[in-house]
Amino acid sequence: MGPDRSNKGQLRAVLEKPIPGFIGLGIVALGSVFVLPPIPQNLSYHTFADDRTLLGVPNFLNVASNLPFLLVGLLGLGLLLRSDVIRPGGPIRDAAERMPLLVLFAGVSLTAFGSAYYHLAPDNDRLVWDRLPMTVAFMGFFASMIGERISVRAGTWLLWPLVWLGFASVYNWAMGERHDAGDLRLYAFVQFYPLVAIPLLMYLFPARYTRASDVIIALAWYLLAKVLEAGPVDHGVYRVLGVVSGHTLKHLSAALGAYWLFLMVRDRRPIEASADFET
Repeated sequence: MGPDRSNKGQLRAVLEKPIPGFIGLGIVALGSVFVLPPIPQNLSYHTFADDRTLLGVPNFLNVASNLPFLLVGLLGLGLLLRSDVIRPGGPIRDAAERMPLLVLFAGVSLTAFGSAYYHLAPDNDRLVWDRLPMTVAFMGFFASMIGERISVRAGTWLLWPLVWLGFASVYNWAMGERHDAGDLRLYAFVQFYPLVAIPLLMYLFPARYTRASDVIIALAWYLLAKVLEAGPVDHGVYRVLGVVSGHTLKHLSAALGAYWLFLMVRDRRPIEASADFET
């Protein structure tokens, strides 16, 4: 056995029990985040490059570019609510796997409304409604990956605690801002920990379904969205292109990531379960 395979085996052994293993890893990661000083919301975040009013709608393109979230979310919900979606040889073979995916695409749909509301008049109070549905989508996706890669039971058990953690991260920041003590550390953890943990899950545990590489493509679109969101990039893209800003493209990139997840779920098919997979 080569050293890489041995190291993988040792790491997997640490995480072999899904709930304590990943909760423990999460606690360590969260503790590492809180070593950093508090991170308040920089008010310059609300100053977007493209503030043009069109058709009477302020910040029109940053508002209108949220429509793809609604379309993708409805596509996902429509697929998941079909009576034949749970079947042998279909995209979902265990009924318990459907709920995390429903939460994911419900969060994507609600992001369209929350983000549009925020971009009509950007400020911290409205930003709460932008961030809440995004955390729902993140946590639904994370729970679905836990359910696929470790055990359906673990994904189902962790779904609602993860969603509440997402809510808590936004609430903690928002309440802090009202007392001039805003702190984005917990929200940053909720956003970025799954980006690390999901590839780790994919590396350590076998897939239950085909089209596993779609997850990496979706994450790549999301990472591009985070780059485009940065203030200098937002303004730089607008200066170069003149017709569209980085933040508008950020919405489109993130929606493409969600669409890739829809394609993955729609077209995937079961792989023969490994002997050590728990249901």
